[in-house]
This record gives sequence, structure tokens and C-alpha cells, in this order.
Amino acid sequence: MQSHPIQRLVIVGGGTAGWMAAALLAKAFGPTLAIRLIESDEIGTVGVGEATIPQIRHINQFLGIDEDAMLRAVRGTLKLGIEFNDWRRIGDSYLHAFGDIGLPLGLVPFQHYWLRDWQRREGVAPDLWSYSINAQACRQMRFGRMERVGSSPLTGVRYAYHLDAGLYGQYLRGTCDPRHVQRIEGKIVDVRLRAEDGFIESLQLASGEIVDGDFFIDCSGFRGLLIEGALNSGYENWQQWLPCDRAVAVASARVAPMRPYTQASARAAGWQWRIPLQHRNGNGHVYCSEYLSDDEATATLLAHLDGEALAEPRMIRFTTGMRRRSWNRNCVALGLASGFMEPLESTSIHMIQSAINRLISLFPDRHCDSALSDEYNRQTRLEYESVRDFLVLHYRATEREDTPFWRHCRAIGMPEHLARRVELFRQSGQIFRHGEELFTEVGWLQVLIGQGIEPQRYHPMADALPAAELDGFLGNMRTLIQRAVQTFPGHEQFVAGHCRAEA
Repeated sequence: MQSHPIQRLVIVGGGTAGWMAAALLAKAFGPTLAIRLIESDEIGTVGVGEATIPQIRHINQFLGIDEDAMLRAVRGTLKLGIEFNDWRRIGDSYLHAFGDIGLPLGLVPFQHYWLRDWQRREGVAPDLWSYSINAQACRQMRFGRMERVGSSPLTGVRYAYHLDAGLYGQYLRGTCDPRHVQRIEGKIVDVRLRAEDGFIESLQLASGEIVDGDFFIDCSGFRGLLIEGALNSGYENWQQWLPCDRAVAVASARVAPMRPYTQASARAAGWQWRIPLQHRNGNGHVYCSEYLSDDEATATLLAHLDGEALAEPRMIRFTTGMRRRSWNRNCVALGLASGFMEPLESTSIHMIQSAINRLISLFPDRHCDSALSDEYNRQTRLEYESVRDFLVLHYRATEREDTPFWRHCRAIGMPEHLARRVELFRQSGQIFRHGEELFTEVGWLQVLIGQGIEPQRYHPMADALPAAELDGFLGNMRTLIQRAVQTFPGHEQFVAGHCRAEA
């Protein structure tokens, strides 16, 4: 039993990060932890239409959330993957689809059999995504919940959500028991530190109220009111690898079709997202201000909307990177207060979720032993660096030379771990996942192939399978997947039947 347990936890900032932390920590610790969340209605959040990855479904399970009810409340749709347009070359398109692709045979991963078939047929074999149930459903604008393809060993659909981030924060707030989570309206004007060790002692609000606590979570966004403003934790800038530094976002009227995937389309000096919600589309243009003015970026965004703009475009400035210490003394930073990775692979909400999981696993007493914070920061760095490398791959592995921005991207030096991974795949077709990194071998495979990095050889064990058996193995897989997808309704039909929001 701990002699100095944390009993009073203070969260600074609401939005998705703040209310997710409150909901998950309250569920994990129950009445033993008194949680107070400070937010001001006068301070907005960055949240726009938000795309997620499948791990978000673990939150529903942990909190006991009904998925369809949640999707109705946040006007959400279903997401099977991300479509990347014009990244390798103008006119090219590929998917990063969730879930598995194909099946391994024995010790040999599936891509080696596909590579053998593709090389044998000199590039005219069915493409990699013919063996993904998610990709085939995307191509037909269908969606269905399916854990496994019939009685076969093929895994079924793996999916995430498109949701309104503001409504999602409100929904998570509604799951919190007010007996355990108290919301305090107000602006923080002072952060008081203990003289003896520099720990945060209390916060003063503009009203004069003092809010004290044993442990603090900073969800104050880019400004990092506690982690940086009070504790000077430092920030590591990664713009040498990820040069985009601004985004302009706007909602637009929804038009058909309701795609079951996010779109990320490369532009002259960055890229544009399109996220389909039930009541509107979320759109944004991420760009590098060195190569494009704000006015030009806004004009590009508005010119590529597929429906009427519903508001004035909103500008967001950012610096890609991370805090040198996300846990400093008795404070942990979450969300934008911890760091920023552009939303190219929809990792923002997941990185909040995984940080909370780490905090729960390493939850301290009031002394906040440095062994716990050091391990937290080590794991956080590994996660950020692995996501960074995955994003850099999209920019660096391009053949585009049509604009100064893309010529710059082609010349970017790759981080060491990424360079080794790319070279290993190019030489052998092999992909290895390191530790607890976020993206799976299948995710890396799709982006490597989609960006035009083709292996020179495959694993020699793949040659042990006779050609006729290989044809049967691959053909049966494609048939099973196509039959399964044909049983799914259209995505819009599925949403209407299961989780349609009120008008």
C-alpha cells in the first residue's frame, strides 16, 4: 500500500485530450482519485473534423460505450483506411488500409509470395490491395462489421471512425461521473511552484480561486501552459524532416458519396485532407510557409472543396516535434501540449490515448519517482520518433519534381532508423516492427509499395511453393475477399441503418 498516494489530480484544458484523460483515469481509479478539470469557454480548441485509427475502439470497450450511440452523438462515419493521392507522382493513388493483407505461409510473410507472383508476371499480377478486405470495401464504398472471413483464417474488417472532435470531447465529458470529475470554469493566471523541489503546487484562476493538487495534466494545447510555461521542459524541432508548419481548415457541405476512408491529396507545397462526417466534410490544407503564402494556401483549399464552404477558413500554425520531457516533476503533458505530428496518418487522438495508458501503467505517488518519469519519457520518445519516421517516408519517397517544395522533400535526409528500414526492404522485401511502435509491418508495406519502393528480391523460402499451388493460394484468397465484400451494404446505407445522427 502506498504511503503517499495521489488523491487530487488537476487537468488543465478540456477538448479531446482533457476529457479523454478525465474519463479514462476516473474509470481506472474510481473514487480513490478526485479529478478536477479546468477549462474556459472563452478559449477554443484546435479540433476540426478528426480521423482516427482502430485503437480508438479500445476506449469504447474500456468505458463501456455503445459504438453506434457514440457515432450518432458525434455525427461520425466509419473509416477503413486512408487514400493517398499524387504523393509519388501526380496521378498516382494508393491506400493505407487497416487490417491484414493476405496470409503468411509458415514462417514467410505474405508479401514475399505476392512479390514472387508480381515479379513472375512482370508487374501485371493483381495488386497488393487485392488481398485486403478493407481496401476492396473502400473501392466499392461498402462497410460491414466482420471479425473473420467466413470459416477461413482471413481476418475481417478493422475500422476506426471519422468524428467531429468538438462533439467527441463533449461526449467523453458526458461519460464522466460528476462525483469523481469536477469541471471548473475559468482562466489560469498563475502557476505556483513549491520552493523546495519545483513541483507544481497550485493554480490561480482569474476569479482569484486557488486550485491545488498532487499531480497535474497539461492539456492546454500548443502553448503548454504548465509543461513549458511553468516547468521549461524544452521542445525538439523536427522541421528538418517534416517541413510543413501551417494548416488552414474549413468545414464544407457534405456531398455524395460518403466515403469509408480519409483522403490525403498532395498539393504543390503540402497536402489536403478530406474527412467525411454525417453532416459535413472536414477539410484542411497542411503546407510549408516557405513555399506558399497563407492566401495561396487558403485559395488552394477552397478550390479543392467538393461542397460549399460553411465558415471562414481558420489558420493553425505549428512546429512539428515533441517536448524534451513530456513528464516533468509532477506534470504530464498530453495532446498538443506534448508535441505535434501533422495528421497525415490520423495519429493525434491515438497519441493522447497511448499517453494516458502509459500514465496509468506508471502512475506514481506524490513523490513522482524519477524512474517512472524517465521510463514514461523513454516510451513517449520511441512512439513519437516511430510516427515521425512513418510520416517522413511519405515526403521523402517521392518522384515529384514539379515544384520547389517537392524537390526539397526529395533531398531531405532520412532519420537513421528510417534509412535502415527502407534499405532493408529495398534489398530483401523484409519489414520488422521494433518493440511497441505504432505502425505494423502491413502499414509499412503499403506505404513503401505505394510510394514506389520496390524490393529487388523476396525471401527464398517463397520459391518452395509450386507455381500452381501459389496461383491457387492467391486466387482463393481474392475470391473469399470479394465474396465477403459483396455481402456488405454501402457505407452510407450502413450509417443510415445503424448510427444516423438526428438532423
